[in-house]
Amino acid sequence: MTINTMEWQNDDALFEMIRTELYTAVIGDIMDKMGLLHQFLPPQIQPLRSDMFVAGRAMTVLEADVLECADYESNNPILKKPFGLMLEALDDLKKNEVYICSGASPAYALWGELMSTRAQILGAAGAVVDGYSRDTRGILQLNFPSFSYGNYAQDQAPRGKVIDFRVPIEIKGVLVNPGDIVVGDIDGVCVVPKQHEVEVISRALEKARGEKMVQKKILEGMSAKEAFDKYGIM
Repeated sequence: MTINTMEWQNDDALFEMIRTELYTAVIGDIMDKMGLLHQFLPPQIQPLRSDMFVAGRAMTVLEADVLECADYESNNPILKKPFGLMLEALDDLKKNEVYICSGASPAYALWGELMSTRAQILGAAGAVVDGYSRDTRGILQLNFPSFSYGNYAQDQAPRGKVIDFRVPIEIKGVLVNPGDIVVGDIDGVCVVPKQHEVEVISRALEKARGEKMVQKKILEGMSAKEAFDKYGIM
């Protein structure tokens, strides 16, 4: 099944529709049916608060473990900077983008309050990191959608640096390209490849609306088997 038409005219409308009508489970179900079987990030990546929801385009960030040492002088000018290219990556965020970072060992925080503040000002949709976040109270006060392994204050500055951004990254076997759609909620985070986004989102909308109809029929007394036999949804 291929869908070439879409209900939205631009990214603002697209992501508002996703936030209003969709959720990761229904998007994941559609990708499974399309043979896209490895699109969920590891289950350790969870929202800082259960009601947080993120939907936007991936602004990919590549981090690396880099230990600072007084007796060591790097030959790479990027590694001489306190955070590598992190500040440049942060300032490059655009409206509706998600700062999504991978490449580091889970030994320090990759996201924090000041980063959230800057990202929010730039109109970013949220942050998803393959590691920890910190400054949790501040992020929660900002209500900025942030997904991580959880709360851990150890800083990245002497331990890791951003070495590139807007490049393909991999998170536990899931390829994330710049511009892919990232959707996250209490059930996890999934990545919709840009080349499949129209079909995935269109079919997910159809399924989500069908699920509401099936729920209504079940509440009216229809059995689960009868509902599935008639509507093919459960």
